Amino acid sequence: MNRRSTVLFSALEALLVVGIGIGIPLSILTVMWAVQFGFQLDWLPFWRAAVDIWAIGHGADVTFTLDPMTAAAVGAEEAAEPFLVSLALLGFATLTLLAGWQTGRRSLGEPHRALGGAVAIAGILVIGGLAALSASHPAALISRWQTALFPALVFALGFGLASLGSRGPWRERADALLERIPALARGIIGSALRIGGGAVVTVIGAAGVVTAAALIAGYGQVIALYESVQADVLGGIALTVGQLALIPTVVLWTTSWLIGPGFAIGTGSAISPLGTIVGPLPAIPLLGALPTSEASPGLVVVLVPVLAAFVAGVIVRPRLVAALGLGRRPELWALATAGAAALAAGILAAFSAWIAAGAAGPGRLATIGPDPVAVGAWMLVETIVGAALGLLAGGVRVPWAPRASDAHPRSE
Repeated sequence: MNRRSTVLFSALEALLVVGIGIGIPLSILTVMWAVQFGFQLDWLPFWRAAVDIWAIGHGADVTFTLDPMTAAAVGAEEAAEPFLVSLALLGFATLTLLAGWQTGRRSLGEPHRALGGAVAIAGILVIGGLAALSASHPAALISRWQTALFPALVFALGFGLASLGSRGPWRERADALLERIPALARGIIGSALRIGGGAVVTVIGAAGVVTAAALIAGYGQVIALYESVQADVLGGIALTVGQLALIPTVVLWTTSWLIGPGFAIGTGSAISPLGTIVGPLPAIPLLGALPTSEASPGLVVVLVPVLAAFVAGVIVRPRLVAALGLGRRPELWALATAGAAALAAGILAAFSAWIAAGAAGPGRLATIGPDPVAVGAWMLVETIVGAALGLLAGGVRVPWAPRASDAHPRSE
């Protein structure tokens, strides 16, 4: 495509990404407006609510203020004061990430792919900002700059990940810069990033499996909570869509649980491998899959990140040995690489915990999710143990002893 077509299609891509993201909650809210309220209410509050949900789905902050009568009606007098909602419904961010990745993959080989990516990212930034402006209301103060910036950053991340294997002038410049770094440093840094990133991704994958297993095991409790809500058909659909948007966040909660520190659902609560301490919980059926104190496995689950780092170390060791070359003993360099890998894994784990934590309401609900510092520290320790063992395991050699038959061959 020429430049004009690239700009046009990229702008359309940005419009579709934002439109689909807002359109998912807006379609449900519009049906509720038509069916339950008979078109008698103003539609704009439903539009503002859809934009708020989409913004929260990308980690933007929204400050709500309920009037005293409404707060008393829902049984939360503390909600009469302004309260923050910052817990991300990461399902929306996941859709934006996948859209960026798909755009990046589709543009591989295009002559103006960098221009197209820049236009799409800028388009999401502008359209998201306009949507935030249209959703401004004293009862729900949305962070305009976060609503504009965060979706654009998520899309840019997906586009960048899809572009890692591409070739072009920018890649040649990046390779030239990397060539200026000494080969030994490149080998250690590359090996450390592979081990740290691989360990974190493996733990997140294991957390997805554990989350699915917990939902299956707690199916009865989940259904019981659905029935206790007593929602109609539209309410049930809205509740289900909301929980689907929450599942990626829950997977990151499970990741922190596998790492060790666990997470909180309300101030003073703790869900960790050592036990479960919770107070009153929101009537969200998904929370029926939470583990009980009787079913807590203990710290044996921290073997998951240790094993993930160990396997990553074993896989990456040949690359590190090749970078070291002849004449350097790999043991000390393996320990240094394990330390760097642990630092990378700790940072990635802390970031994943940070994006899955936030406030979900007033009072106790102001503290939801894992502690990023604790998760990062635990992952750092577990990775340095597993990675060091994995990198050193390939260096173990059993001394060869000749057999007696080899030392004294029989004469024929």
